[in-house]
Amino acid sequence: MRSYLTRILGIISIALAIVSCANRGSPSGGEKDIDPPVITSESPKNFSTNFKGNEIRITFNEYVKIKDLRKQLIVSPPMDVDPIIYPMGGASKYISIKIKDTLQPNTTYAFNFGESIVDNNEENPYPYYRYVFSTGETIDSLSVKGYVEDALLKKPETFISVMLYEVDSTYSDSIVYKEKPRYITNTLDSLTTFSIDNIKAGTYKLIALKDKNNNYTFDQKNDKIGFYEDVITVPKDEDFKLTLFKEEVNFKAVKPKQEGQTRIMFPYEGNYENMRIKVLGETPEGYTTRVTKDTEADTLYYWYKPKFEIDTTFFVVSNQKYVDTFKHRFRNLDADTLTIKIISLRNLNYDKHFTVQASTPLEIIDDSKISIIDKDSIAVEFSTEYDSILNQFRVPFKKEEGQKYTIKLLPGTFTDFYGSINKDTIVDGINAKMKSDYGNVRVKLINAKFPLIVQMVNSRGEVEYERYTTESPVVDFTNVIPKLYDIRVVYDTNKNGVYDTGNYLLGIQPERVSYMPSSQLEEVRASFDFIYEFTLLD
Repeated sequence: MRSYLTRILGIISIALAIVSCANRGSPSGGEKDIDPPVITSESPKNFSTNFKGNEIRITFNEYVKIKDLRKQLIVSPPMDVDPIIYPMGGASKYISIKIKDTLQPNTTYAFNFGESIVDNNEENPYPYYRYVFSTGETIDSLSVKGYVEDALLKKPETFISVMLYEVDSTYSDSIVYKEKPRYITNTLDSLTTFSIDNIKAGTYKLIALKDKNNNYTFDQKNDKIGFYEDVITVPKDEDFKLTLFKEEVNFKAVKPKQEGQTRIMFPYEGNYENMRIKVLGETPEGYTTRVTKDTEADTLYYWYKPKFEIDTTFFVVSNQKYVDTFKHRFRNLDADTLTIKIISLRNLNYDKHFTVQASTPLEIIDDSKISIIDKDSIAVEFSTEYDSILNQFRVPFKKEEGQKYTIKLLPGTFTDFYGSINKDTIVDGINAKMKSDYGNVRVKLINAKFPLIVQMVNSRGEVEYERYTTESPVVDFTNVIPKLYDIRVVYDTNKNGVYDTGNYLLGIQPERVSYMPSSQLEEVRASFDFIYEFTLLD
């Protein structure tokens, strides 16, 4: 019996050992493939001359596929009819380029694939594959190199198109709006430098575009542009700097639309500050108007009284040299009613004010119906401000740390353009944090040339705090919300107190901006004072 049990236990032990060994030695798929695909042949060969065909085939040692071709592939010079690339959405051991456009004579063409060619399994990229051929006897071999920066952002966006336009008898600056460039390259997703290769000797205009539509032409409304001031002559041994900026859009009025019984919306593009709206023709007796701006959209609201008794009229919209006339048909819509909405936060920062937004233009504000009481029931002095364009009403007052305030607006505080009043009492509570909940930042400017705009910006480059200095090299930011900021300086060249962007057609570069190195900055912490020295370069 013992012998039998011994045999059984022995068999079980062997079985367990086999299973254990099987687990330890189970196939794992081998080492991960980290090698990029290898080209085994090119037909015609890369850098061929006297190219006459319409198809190119690149063969690899393994199955490959193409990723992000729309972003990565750059054909220089651009073709009017896009080539057909195979495979798309699948895998193959070769890539086929079928040319559908008529090729120019004696021209060097380059297909820059970036890192779009990857193997099928691990997606290891073939690094920056470039196929070049010439329809003439020689391959052009000159280059233009440089780097791209952003006028306002710390780092430029990715996939910036850098282009050369040939300056000949047909060239004009407006060519960037309507024609593709002679040569083009791309900074891709990890570079700020560029190199436009295989170009011929000549004179060129150098342009950079953040090309939203990928059509190699400048769309002022959507694209950023950068340009080198002078034309460049190739060959030239120089690195060129291009600064990308967003132009202020040229003003354009859009057809108006009736939005309320006596309210018409006037959409626009560009800067509205000098926009004027007038009725062309007769108006009702006692006709009066007000204009307000939508707080988010590029729209002005034209309020009027009394109603027109006619079906249609004409409006003239002007903006300095711009003039346009629109025929408008009135619609029978409901009248707008007065409502008041609190838009400020309950926990109010020291540099912010209690603010309300009115739905119709305000005409009269009765300060006697407004009161502010602190937590000890003591009345607090205040002032009032009204922004007639945004139709916002603010109540600035001195806030003491740790205090709680109750703001009360009684019925009849507001009377609107149409004589309506607010009928309800508006009450809001405001808390003022302790100043120890905030940080303070002092910036000492070294080599300062005034005037300067000093800004603390968030990770998206949006301004959160700003100071303007005309003579003092020391700038203080108090009661700063704790978090990480960048600090930058705008060189206010025209001394108007605001950052001014550039204009391509006028040959104006944007005002210069310098960022403090990130390595010198710390996250702002509550109850801490930070002192920085920001050395400005000439």
